[in-house]
Parts: sequence; C-alpha cells; structure tokens
Amino acid sequence: MTTIRDGTASDADDIYRLLSGFVTSYRPDRAVFDDATFPRIIEVASAGGAEFLVAEQNSCVVGYLLAVRMPTLFAGGTVLELLELTVAEPLRGRGTGSALIRAAQAKARVAKDVEVSVPTRRAAAFYRALGFQESAVHLTWPTA
Repeated sequence: MTTIRDGTASDADDIYRLLSGFVTSYRPDRAVFDDATFPRIIEVASAGGAEFLVAEQNSCVVGYLLAVRMPTLFAGGTVLELLELTVAEPLRGRGTGSALIRAAQAKARVAKDVEVSVPTRRAAAFYRALGFQESAVHLTWPTA
C-alpha cells in the first residue's frame, strides 16, 4: 500500500537517493542538498509556497513530487508548476506517480490555484493521460 504525504526533513536520505537516479541535466551535490536546497524546500513548502509530497511504502520513501506555487498576473492567481516527479525504478508504471500527481492536483484545488502546469522532456504521454493539455513550449537559459 502506498501512502502519499507531505515530505519532511527526515526524508532527506531517501529523497537524495531518488534524486540521484532522477536527474539527467545536473548532478546533485550532497553538501549543497543538505545545507541549502533541501532545508529551503521544506521551509517553502511549510509556508505554502510549494508542494513537496512523498510516496511511502513500508516506511520507505519510494517517490516524490516537487511543485512551486507562483503568483501570476496572466492567470489572475497562483499557478502550481510541477518541477520534479520521480518514482523508484522497480515501482514505475504501477500508479505511484499518478497518485502523487492526483494529490498535488487536490492540493491545488484547496489552494485555489488557477492551474497546474508541468514542463516535461520525457513524460508528455504520462501527463496527457492524467488530463494535462499541451499549451506552450518550455525554453530554458542556463546561467552557468
């Protein structure tokens, strides 16, 4: 049985393990993760500026979702943008990612976000199956 819950500081080791297997464009640095990035995510999520959810099975975190809530002028309210979603490789395709998305969508409704958006490189079909519609091209400009 998979439980979806808010992520906490005690999830750091499991999240770092999942993150290390997830990223393709960047390499995570454990010291930066521990000292700056992860504590900031917990802080922002606790204040309502993000959703940081974990999927847990048998007391082990097997997936996570990170989405930031941004005030917008164009949408007339806040937009929840999904930035990271990963599930442990052996559990992929079994509904854990979908459960994390549904939980984020429910939180977006409660927060009265105007929409939930997601830039994606590899998972457009997954998001379309969950009701997402293509609406833009996502471009990035790396600063380094």
